[in-house]
Amino acid sequence: MKNRTSEIIVASIVALAIGLLAGCVIWNSGDNLAPLPKPELSEGQRGELGIDKNINESNIDKYLGRKDSVYYDMRMLEDPANYEAIEGDRYLSGFIKGFEVLPYPYIAPVTDLPEAVGQGYTGPSLFRMDGENYVANYREAMQIITDLFPKDKNIFLMCGGGGYAGMMKKMLVKLGWDANKIYNIGGYWNYDGKNKVEIKETIKDTTYYAFWKVPYHDIDFASYTKI
Repeated sequence: MKNRTSEIIVASIVALAIGLLAGCVIWNSGDNLAPLPKPELSEGQRGELGIDKNINESNIDKYLGRKDSVYYDMRMLEDPANYEAIEGDRYLSGFIKGFEVLPYPYIAPVTDLPEAVGQGYTGPSLFRMDGENYVANYREAMQIITDLFPKDKNIFLMCGGGGYAGMMKKMLVKLGWDANKIYNIGGYWNYDGKNKVEIKETIKDTTYYAFWKVPYHDIDFASYTKI
């Protein structure tokens, strides 16, 4: 009887431990995939750029690393637009850990830039504008967009100040993506969180950009079929 009682106690302890462990795993998984607030425009100029009120540079750290989401920084490594004229940076001097860099100007034409920064990039892009419509310049263009921006995932977008991210969201919605799954979180220039990865470095009074650190998506126009 004594041995039987000991076996029951041991079995109960093991079951309790397994239950607690399972509960922790479920809690961690559920916490990581907690429901997101619906996109909502900020007020003022930030809202005009399409920057979200609820998820932005101030709290994006809480929403990183979700398996149900993709994260893109829409800046170029070096932008021809003079963003220093509006207290920005034409270079990608850093990024938020977890974001991949995918330059918007290579996807579609840049529009409505502040006059102070100049014309900006005017080279080839996957799509062109025909009025308000986006028209593919390459046979592979739509497949590239579909692969990079899965419709069944949340899409977090950012850039330097929020402009390119806003343009990308506008394009995706126009092409049929769900606006309630796309968040323009604003700009790296306004981010001061703990997941900053510095690219701009200085050694012996010489400044350089460690672009090899950047998780970068190359848009290789030479390998695509022009329409």
